Amino acid sequence: MTDYRTPLIAGNWKMFKTGAEAVQYAKALKKQVADVENTDIMIAPPFTALSAVSEILRDTRIGLGAQNIFWEKEGAFTGEISAPMLISAGCQYVIIGHSERRQYFGETDETVNRRLKAAANAGLIPILCVGETETQREAKKTFSVLDKQIKDGLNGLILDEHHPLVIAYEPVWAIGTGKTASPDQVQEVHAYIRKQIAKNFGNMLANAIRVLYGGSVKPDNVSGLMALPDVDGALVGGASLQPETFSQIIHF
Repeated sequence: MTDYRTPLIAGNWKMFKTGAEAVQYAKALKKQVADVENTDIMIAPPFTALSAVSEILRDTRIGLGAQNIFWEKEGAFTGEISAPMLISAGCQYVIIGHSERRQYFGETDETVNRRLKAAANAGLIPILCVGETETQREAKKTFSVLDKQIKDGLNGLILDEHHPLVIAYEPVWAIGTGKTASPDQVQEVHAYIRKQIAKNFGNMLANAIRVLYGGSVKPDNVSGLMALPDVDGALVGGASLQPETFSQIIHF
């Protein structure tokens, strides 16, 4: 791993925790990771808990993320949330294009692209999620799927090493299933993603960009994943819901 790619361990809470539960968690995690120095940390609670959790995380190295964003700043878009709203709630990061958003809520590479532009233009750090289903992997379409998701997702974005972007590779077949891609599979895909970034945006960005792995990351497999040369962190789902477990992953 190069010196300037600081590892990022990100926790996606999905639809878990009330405001009070989120505050309790944030206080506990803050204590448990007080000794962490060379790793960036991010948690993405539900929208209802963002402002309260932001207060707890002030002056810590734990960043706050949102789980989604809409591309307009305001308007008649019932149920959506905009970049200015997320920033005012204390967010620095936003997860975009998670496989559950694609699977259940009709997100496409085109809408992911619009969300990415809104986030980047507002100064939020987007975490672009990409990954193939089990059917696509079995049909040997992994790389063509990733190629399209990256190319279409990042289409028209102004990207360089000064515009931070994080990519999270999450094989859909390994999310919440207990299955984890083998180290060889993970490294092969992460190296491919970096190669695609180099092809489309140049070597400088490819070397600077952080590529996270997300797919049943747990305390017992994180150190092996983090040892891979092109893995710069993890996007953690279920294992991020308990501060003790998430702290173990952060201390990989």
